Amino acid sequence: MTPGARLQSAIEILGEILATGRPADRVFDNWARSNRFAGSKDRAAIGEIVFAVLRRRAELRAACGSDEPRLLALAALLLLDGKPLAEIEALTDSGRHAPTPLVEEERVALEAAALPGADAPPHIRLNYPEFLQSEFERAFGPRLETEMTAMLERAPTDLRVNSLKSSRDKALAALAEAGITAEPCAHSPWGLRLLTRANLPGLALYREGAVEIQDEGSQLACLLSGAKPGDQVVDLCAGGGGKSLALAAMMGNRGQIYACDIDGRRLAGLVPRAERAGIRNLQTRVLGSYTPAGPDADLAELEGRADLVFVDAPCSGSGAWRRSPDARWRLTPDMLAGYRAAQDEVLARGARLVRPGGALAYVTCSLLPSENEDRIAAFLSAHPGFAEERPAFPGLPEGAGPGLRLSPASSGTDGFFIALLRREAGR
Repeated sequence: MTPGARLQSAIEILGEILATGRPADRVFDNWARSNRFAGSKDRAAIGEIVFAVLRRRAELRAACGSDEPRLLALAALLLLDGKPLAEIEALTDSGRHAPTPLVEEERVALEAAALPGADAPPHIRLNYPEFLQSEFERAFGPRLETEMTAMLERAPTDLRVNSLKSSRDKALAALAEAGITAEPCAHSPWGLRLLTRANLPGLALYREGAVEIQDEGSQLACLLSGAKPGDQVVDLCAGGGGKSLALAAMMGNRGQIYACDIDGRRLAGLVPRAERAGIRNLQTRVLGSYTPAGPDADLAELEGRADLVFVDAPCSGSGAWRRSPDARWRLTPDMLAGYRAAQDEVLARGARLVRPGGALAYVTCSLLPSENEDRIAAFLSAHPGFAEERPAFPGLPEGAGPGLRLSPASSGTDGFFIALLRREAGR
């Protein structure tokens, strides 16, 4: 593809993302499947433009005075990549697959375009919805600038070494033999961070279940839950099951883990993944609707018996904006209110399963106090038989309130919140 054709493709992909609200990675993948003539270098170049715009959309919109995909893409080339306007103009007149030539209004807008300065509102400079300003001020206080700047960076690719099949040293050696450079993660004893691109599905190490893709923060959430061999563990919102696999490995195939979700499609691939990973103590369960006033028919035999209930709650996903930059622009106040209601419900559902002396681990990939500290405070008020246990790990920041918040700036991971709630003996 020519540079002009790549630019036009990026504009078209951006247009679909902004018009439909569909997740950017799905739109991009669908485009790639429909345009197989585009090679890996083409896809990489197009993706650079698309995701640069999504990460810096508020700045670019303020700079060029428009939220139109074409002008945003052109402004990204000008202001983020530093391309001269004459070079950009040449791209728009370089063949039938390139963008149409600039019109005068676009040329004037680009000539005047400049990224917002230090006096611009934080939500514009740091690229997040304005309605979240008070949330981030609560979460980070004077560190807001540092923390939210780090959220604009690209996320690394982390692997979790499956201790049932390999060790970190062996996995590092196997990656090196395949020409892939990696290093141990800073905190997780199972973690490896890739320093070069890798075709993981093409590696025997991956196909045989010795490693899984999992952010270090997600690994730490599992580690801090305290799951151990012989436990009865319920992963109440298992989704695709990445944390279930990590918990099962922690348990060393002793005890039982129940991976549950209300959507059976999410769980469908977990059983073959578990078999590939050598896990034999996991079973899946599709859950129906939950009525707080009555018995939980789907989990009746586990009520009051679980050593650990792991609640990876539905949330805004604000801690993973580095990986899904478009998600920040889809979030609305009504959606956030819906997540909070779901979080309260799943916490209450999980609490009924915990045995006296057992633990409830609450995890979100959110940075927002209303989804994190506020939900724990509400839960403890409604469940006096539970008490907070502050999670801690060497080298990680101390939590300022209930739970521990991880972030790209503070821990080098995705954003996570982890809280441990212990059911008191005899309650």
